[in-house]
Amino acid sequence: MPDRQPTSIGAPAEWAPTAVVRPASPRVCPPSIVRADPTPPAQAAPAGETSSPWSRRQVLLLNATYEPLAALPLRRAVVLVICGKAEVVHDDPQGLAVHSVHVSQSVPSVIRLSRFVRVPYRGRVPLTRAALMLRDRYRCAYCRGRAETVDHVVPRSRGGSHSWENCVASCARCNHRKADRLLRELGWRLLTTPRAPSGPYWRLLAGGETDPLWLPYLGEPAA
Repeated sequence: MPDRQPTSIGAPAEWAPTAVVRPASPRVCPPSIVRADPTPPAQAAPAGETSSPWSRRQVLLLNATYEPLAALPLRRAVVLVICGKAEVVHDDPQGLAVHSVHVSQSVPSVIRLSRFVRVPYRGRVPLTRAALMLRDRYRCAYCRGRAETVDHVVPRSRGGSHSWENCVASCARCNHRKADRLLRELGWRLLTTPRAPSGPYWRLLAGGETDPLWLPYLGEPAA
């Protein structure tokens, strides 16, 4: 009997499976902030730059008792309002609005929770450059000139800590002259005694600038 010829690799053409081409399903985008009116759509920002100022927009969140709780990103604040977990107390003074695919919402400046939430005790105010500059009122602790930098009274290289009591606002000239030396080595003295501020006003300032509409809810800052 003649040897059986090996079958060729691959099935005959009529047996070859055909690829099933499925139509691409439309892309469903979750609700998101598209742009603000009346500002026209912005052009693409260069690499490394923020595409929109709305990503830095902050909204004051109040408890149901009007106690200031936190400064939220705009997107988070809008979500709370749309979901019914918060209500708008003050809109943006310019009357701006944000839009998603199905929803249009005015830009809030202050929102209030619909239900009271208990906030655990919070200790010291976080030390940030913005809050430190405001505490020292943008004045150098050594010469009262315009402050531009933050200086450690006892330099870190000499065992100083990064704390409210050891950090002061300083002008570039004094900071450069002082370098890593102690005040007694220069014959200098502090014009004010640095200390940690307290209160809800300072907790919110630790995150950056505030809207003037927030001030009635924050009270007077006291260092």
